[in-house]
Amino acid sequence: MNPIIIFDGVCHLCNQSVDFVINRDKKGEFRYTANQMQAGRDILLEHGKDPEAVVSVYLLEDGVLYEKSAAALRIARKLGFPWSLAYAFVIVPTPLRNLVYDWIARNRYKWFGKKESCRLPTPQERALFLD
Repeated sequence: MNPIIIFDGVCHLCNQSVDFVINRDKKGEFRYTANQMQAGRDILLEHGKDPEAVVSVYLLEDGVLYEKSAAALRIARKLGFPWSLAYAFVIVPTPLRNLVYDWIARNRYKWFGKKESCRLPTPQERALFLD
């Protein structure tokens, strides 16, 4: 099964991040869903997360749900050079990495804005999205 990225579909930063990954995922490994979509909600609920309180990007890979910096670093690792070099930050203790991640997540709407509705995939991207 392909790794699934679950993102905040109304967050501009999150949507730009999904665009970034799509444009660099040359193998087409990732699938995508927003936490506001049924597939995203179902995955989060299945792993004990509240879909209404999402403050993280999530990565479901091999049955494990990664969040925050762990998810971001695992995503970067699969994007190939030079983006995979970011995975080296895995040596930084998780609480410290997540401190920075949480600071950005708390301010994402203020800094990058919020959309009225979820991102719609282009016709070329449609097969990559679960909903």
